[in-house]
This record gives sequence, structure tokens and C-alpha cells, in this order.
Amino acid sequence: MSQPSDRRARKKAQTREHVRTVAHRLFAENGFDAVTIADIARQADVAVQTVFNHFATKEELFFDGRIPWSHAPADAVRNRPAGVTPLTALADHLAEGAAYFVRLHVSPQGRAFTQVVHSSPALAAYEQRVLFEAERELTAALAAAWTTDPEPGMATSPVLFCPRLAAPLAAALWLTVSRVVVVEQRQVVDHSDDPEGAAAEVRTLTESLMTGLYAQLGLQPPANVAKLARRAG
Repeated sequence: MSQPSDRRARKKAQTREHVRTVAHRLFAENGFDAVTIADIARQADVAVQTVFNHFATKEELFFDGRIPWSHAPADAVRNRPAGVTPLTALADHLAEGAAYFVRLHVSPQGRAFTQVVHSSPALAAYEQRVLFEAERELTAALAAAWTTDPEPGMATSPVLFCPRLAAPLAAALWLTVSRVVVVEQRQVVDHSDDPEGAAAEVRTLTESLMTGLYAQLGLQPPANVAKLARRAG
């Protein structure tokens, strides 16, 4: 009984991947706004309804497979190793993520992606909704984690002392730091011929700023984060 079901699942996944590949090619060749769902269906040799069966909107189709960061911060908290506090896991993930996105941005594909998003109000608005959802999901992950694994110094923090507000405040602050660093550093590294060096610099900067957050919130930064911040200074 499972074999027909497995075949259907594989066929469905293959169709989704094919539609996405065709759509991303068309977007790259013609621009997001110039491509319609009908164009995608015709080029993929599927019905228009088939496209909508897999992707609710054209914006979702454009971003599909390109924004792993939407769930990754919450996953970093949920899947942290034993002995690692939630904010330590989050800070390490966001620092590495900032470096990854700067490294990606200096590639031709990354620059093209950023340019398309910024030139389309619909895509820019969709990206903001994804960022909001990432923050909401991270808030839930932090709240759940802190019920059994609070940060050292959290009870006396001048900001995170209120259990009801601690998770949304921390999620907003930590995500804002990484987002601002990535956006601002894009301008600095636009013409960089050393992507790895630029990525390493961004990671160090992000770690240093997050250590500053620990201090401002009255929390004790992990030893490895504090050490990296002193080296950056």
C-alpha cells in the first residue's frame, strides 16, 4: 500500500522542483514583474492550477528554496547542543548566518537576487512578512527553551526580567543586530575581491555587537563569545 503513495509523493516533489527551477530561470531572464504564472506553467508544461497547487503566490515561488533563514534561528535554539544556552546558540547561528549572507552577496547570483528583491515592491513586502514570521517563530522557541533553561543572570536583567516580554524582546534585538549588519555591510563589500575576508569581518563584527547586547541586558556572555569580542576590539 505504501509504494503507490511513495511514488505519488516523489512525483509531487519532482513536479514542485521542476516548476521552481523553470520559474527561477524565467525570473532571472525576464525580471520578476514581467513573468506571469501562466508563463511559468507554459514553460514547465503543466497546468496553471498545478503551479498554484504547489505555490500560493508568485512571491512564494520566487523565494522558495532561497530563504533558509526564515526558520533557522528558531531551529538553532530548539536543536542546540546540551550545555549551550538558548541565546548562545542563537548568537552563534546569527553570526555565522551574517557571514554567509555577505559571502553570498558578493557572488553574481547573490547580487542579482538582492537587486531583484529591492526593485520589486511585492517581493520587498513579502520579504518583510517572512522576517516577521521568523521573529514570531524565534519568540516561541526562546519562550519554550527558557522554561527549563534560562540564561545566566536573566532573573536580574533590567530588560528581560519579565517572563512574558523576555522572549519577544530578545528575538527582536538579536535578529535586528544581524539584519542591520548584513544590510549595511552589503554596501561595504559590494566590490570586494575577498569574499572570505569580508565574511570573516562581518562574523567578528556581529559577535562583538551581540556581546554588547549581553552587557546592556545585564546578562553574562558565554566565555567563547566574550573572548571573540575582546579580540575584535
